[in-house]
This record gives sequence, structure tokens and C-alpha cells, in this order.
Amino acid sequence: MKKILANGLLVLAAVAVMAGVFEGLCRTVLSDGTQYHVEMWRYAVELKRVAEDPEIGHEHIPGAHARLMGVDVSINSDGLRDEEIEEAKPAGTTRILMLGDSITFGWGVPSDETMSRVLERELTAQGTGPVEVINSGVGNYNTAMEVGYFFDHGKAYNPDVVVLNYFINDAEPTPIYKEVPWIARHSYAYAVIGGAWDSLKRRLFGGADWRTYYAGLYADGAPGWRKAQESIAKLAEYCRANNIRFVIVNIPELRELEKYPFDDVTAKVEAVAATHHVEFVDLLPAVQDQSPDTLWVTKPDPHPNGRAQELMGKFFSSYLLRTPSRLELAE
Repeated sequence: MKKILANGLLVLAAVAVMAGVFEGLCRTVLSDGTQYHVEMWRYAVELKRVAEDPEIGHEHIPGAHARLMGVDVSINSDGLRDEEIEEAKPAGTTRILMLGDSITFGWGVPSDETMSRVLERELTAQGTGPVEVINSGVGNYNTAMEVGYFFDHGKAYNPDVVVLNYFINDAEPTPIYKEVPWIARHSYAYAVIGGAWDSLKRRLFGGADWRTYYAGLYADGAPGWRKAQESIAKLAEYCRANNIRFVIVNIPELRELEKYPFDDVTAKVEAVAATHHVEFVDLLPAVQDQSPDTLWVTKPDPHPNGRAQELMGKFFSSYLLRTPSRLELAE
């Protein structure tokens, strides 16, 4: 019995040592600051928390900071990736509130290269008067969560223009968020193994590829798409009642551009905008003549890089400047 116990302890000790070595490798060799799954995991555990409002699900931790994908990310006291913002709008300033997900947030992009900052610089340079663009993007938000954020927090900024930055996965259902277990919060190995297992499952068990997955989000009766439409209707009604300009900006999926595979989805989103008399801007023309992988944060990660953010920001600012009377809403 003693021999069996001793052997069992030796096995446990060996497993613990191997686990410790693997954890060390994951923190050093396998984590160079650009591994998508590891960096997204770090974003979730270092910069996010469960929100009190289940309609929002999760939110940024005020005052948090991390270096993700080789880029410094700082969250202000309001939980935004932005400078500190006075809730009271400065007199004579046009305030634009950008709602969105990780693309609006600027995943893998320095803060001053995000579409929000590009838009602010372009509009200010054209002499439209003081312009303040607030970046309220949060990674993994969908349209319903973004609209939920607006009614919980965003409307307090008294924006003149609300921009709903729409990406094709914004029709996903809102998950139920819970506190992350200790091991999942602290172990790099957990993130590495989880990412590898997810990729393996897709290859071995026939998980939907990205084209099929995205298309499925817009099937008749799909709950996430239905909720997205309801959220757009709610936001449109509020903006109309409060004399706020509301624009839906469609951000393209950057893996295939020349023969874009999701024109039908774009048409559905545009139709919803038209139903509620909301302006609609498609940013595909801003990038369609570019080689897709030159627009990605990394080749495995097709989030828009700084170049793509600049092209889209300039395209959208040009649209706004073509209708200046509708931009200059500040009193």
C-alpha cells in the first residue's frame, strides 16, 4: 500500500512539474504578444468584467490597462478606450458617439489609429468646428449590447450624432456572462489549449466555416438577427425623438473583398435602416480594391489594422462632409 501511495505521489508530482513547465512555455515561447487566442483571453480577463445589466453582458473595467497584440490599451474612468471625457458637452462642439465591437474598439491598433480618431481628425481639419468623437467600442459586443450600452450610459453624453458600426457577426445572440473561474483567469496554458481545441474541433468534427457561420446568423427567424432589428428600431425611435442624427455604418468582412460574399447580408441591414429612415453607409468601397491580407492585424487575424481603419475613417468622414448641414448640429 505504501509503495502504491508513493508511486501515486510521484505521478502527481511529475504531472505538476510538467504542467508548470507547459505553463511556463505558454507564458514565454507560445505567447509573443501576437497570438490571437492568448491575447483575446488576456483582454477578457484583464480588461473586462461582468456587467450588472444582462442586456450588456460584459463591460470594460474602468482604469484598466494592458498591452495586447503589441499595443498599449488604456481604459478611462468611464470604461471606454478613450481619453477622459466630461459628460457635459463643450459649447459649440459636435459630439459623435461611436457604438461598436472590437473593430470600433481598435483591436490590435494604437488608439490614435482607430477609425474614431481618424474621423475626429478629418472632420476637424475640414473646418466644421470643434468635433469630439467618443469611442465606446467593446470587444465581443453585438448590436443589441451596443444599443443596451447606449441607453444605460451612452445617451448621457448628449451626442449630436450616433454611429452604429455594424459588422456581420453583430447578429449573434447575446451570451450569458458569468465570473471566470480561477484557473481560466490565471492560466496561459488554459488559453492556449482552448484555442487549439477550438481549431481542432472545427477540422475534425466539421464545424461551420466562416462563410457558412455568418450566413446562418441571418436565416429566417434567427434570434440574434431578430434582436438586432428590434434594437435598431428602438435606437432609431429615440434618436428621432431627440433630434439626434443616426447613421448605420456597415463594416466589411476583410477576408474576401473583390467578390464580396456577403452582399445579401449588407442588403438586409440596409433594408432595416431604410425601414426606420436611418442613414446607411457601406464601407466596402473604401477597401475593396486592396489586397485583403494587407488590411489585417495579423494574417491569422482579419481585424482591420491601422491602414484599414484609416481608409474606412476617411471614407466615412467624406460622407459626413458631403452633408455638412446635417453634421453641424451642435448649438
